Order: sequence, then C-alpha cells, then structure tokens
Amino acid sequence: MLANTFHAEKVAPRASVDLDACVALMRTGSKTFFAASRLLPVRVRASSIALYAFCRVADDMVDGGEMGIDDAMRVLSHRLDRIYAGDPQDFVEDRALAVVVQRHALPRPLLDALLDGFAWDAQGRRYDTLEQVHDYGARVAGSVGAMMCWIMGVRSPQALARACELGVAMQLTNIARDVGEDARNGRLYLPRQWMTQAGLDADVWLTNPVGSPALQGVLGRLLEEADRLYEQAAAGIAQLPRDCRSAIMAARLIYAEIGQQLRRDGLDPCARRAVVPASRKLLLLACASVQSGWVGRSAAAVPPLAAIAYLVEQCNTLEGTAFSSGMSTRPFSQRMAWMLEMFERVEARRLQERASALADNTPAQEPHLSH
Repeated sequence: MLANTFHAEKVAPRASVDLDACVALMRTGSKTFFAASRLLPVRVRASSIALYAFCRVADDMVDGGEMGIDDAMRVLSHRLDRIYAGDPQDFVEDRALAVVVQRHALPRPLLDALLDGFAWDAQGRRYDTLEQVHDYGARVAGSVGAMMCWIMGVRSPQALARACELGVAMQLTNIARDVGEDARNGRLYLPRQWMTQAGLDADVWLTNPVGSPALQGVLGRLLEEADRLYEQAAAGIAQLPRDCRSAIMAARLIYAEIGQQLRRDGLDPCARRAVVPASRKLLLLACASVQSGWVGRSAAAVPPLAAIAYLVEQCNTLEGTAFSSGMSTRPFSQRMAWMLEMFERVEARRLQERASALADNTPAQEPHLSH
C-alpha cells in the first residue's frame, strides 16, 4: 500500500499537467464533442479526452504539418508502435493514449484506420460515389465511434456497428455543413456522381463554389442519408452502459440538429456556416437525458454498413485477446494504471472546484496547454 501511494504521488503532477493539456486540446477542437463529453462518467471521460487529444495532434501532423504525408504517417505509426509496446514517447498525448490502450486493450486497427483517413484528407482523395464517401467516413469518424464504444466496455458486433454508423452519420453532416469552406480549400467530399446527376460539373464548381438549387438537391440527399444512419444507430445507444447513454444521445441529437439548421438556412453552406444556437444545444442536452432513459433495443440484428464491416470484424477478432507486448506485467503498466487513477481524481477535483467557484460567484481557473 505504501509503495502504491508513493508511486501515485510521484505520478500525480505529470498526470495533472497531461490532463490539463488534453482538455485544452478538446476545448479548442470540436465544441459538440466537448459539450457531449461533459455528460460522460469520469471513468470514461478521462479516456475519451486522452483519445481525442492524440487524434487531434495526429490530424494536425498529417494535414498541414511541416513534414510530408508519408513521413508524418511513418512517425505516427512508430509512435503507435511505442504506445502499444508500453513505452510511449515523451509527448503528453502519447502518454495519455498509452493509459487508454493499457486499461481498455484498445484495438490498434481502429487507430490505424483513423490515421488512414487523415492521410486520405491530406492526399485530396476523390470520392465519386456515396459508398466511397462512406469509406472515408468509416475511417475518420466510424473508427472513433467504435473506440468510444470499446472504451465504455461494450464489445458486441451489433453495438460496435451502430457506433461506427453514428460516426459516419456525423461525418456526413460535417461534409454538408462545411462544403463551402472545404471547396475554397480545394477539397470536395460530396459524391461526384450525385453532382453530375444534378447537372453540376464538380471540377468547374470547385473554381467558384456557390450555392444553387442543384447543390441544394445534392446536400438534401446527403442529409437524408445521414438521417437514415442516425436512426439506424439509435438502437446501439440502448446497448451502452446507462451512465454513458446521455452523452452519446446528446452528440447524436446535436449533430442531427446541424442538418436541420442547414435546412432552415436554405441549404446554402457556401454563403454561411450553419451554427446551432447555444440555447438550442442546452435544450437538446436536456432532451438527451430524458430520451436516453427510454431508448429501446432493436429486436432484429441489422447488418453493418458495408464501409464499416471490416472495422467490426477486426474488433470481433481481437476481442478477448491479450497484447503480446507484456504491458500487463511490466512495471510501466502499473505506473500507467496509477496515472489513470490520477486522471480521474484530477477531473473529479476540477468539477468540485468549479462548483465551489460558482457558489462563490468567482470564475474557476481554466486549464492551459502545457508541453
């Protein structure tokens, strides 16, 4: 007991800094993800923050970093090698992800798929069909849905499939919302076949991305596909632990609302970016808490979306297997377990401090990014 306490006390300062850094990364990234994550139980929230931080840094490195795409992918692959060997490099996000990997036996193929998606982005990959857009969404978002499901302790193929599909639905919403901004950066994620069917020449449109009735039709089709996947994914929420359902339901409702806001704005994301008002988000957060209590399981097993089937299969193959790196017996794994405990304690303390600050009508100190 004294030895454990000694090690925990030595790890605590670094754990506090690491968690602050990861929280700061999430705050400056996806506001929707951050809002939904606040509803997660501490035991899951710490892992989700750590996962998000690594993904954010990896995305920045591959897409717009100082090194080339191939070099960035090699560096990130090596960093994952070290993380899965129980010997992460001295980066905040690597140390944090090592905690997640060690505690949850997180399947590496999910992270590899995510990195592939980042590379597709940086390479300016072409998407001609909806199925190809699904393939992209499976990597950059479906993989994250599966990782979150896995971290929550749910490993069934049906639950993982629904989690992946929820991620793909969110990505389709992102594509519709950001089509104008992406086009101005020379990128297009809409199915080119759909644009051709609507009378649009995709390459010509990219030179002058403006809204039109034809584009509205394409965006409407994409949002209908997103809504279909949101509906299909809903059954998976019932398979999650009760204390996790509200957060995932909130993410689902808020992202779906982005699509509704796009429709209210006239399906013209080239003119302005659809934004869900904060008051509406708060209402949806409250709705999520209610709806998560009565969401039901689907009686029938629905085959997974073709694009995410391989992710589900790889997870199913790895479920119940142990890593061969020796992580479970090395002293490092003990130190990382203690670090995770400190993550959770720091987060719990943070919530207590903020509650006290609100009671005293004084602002709580926000975390800062440290390297």
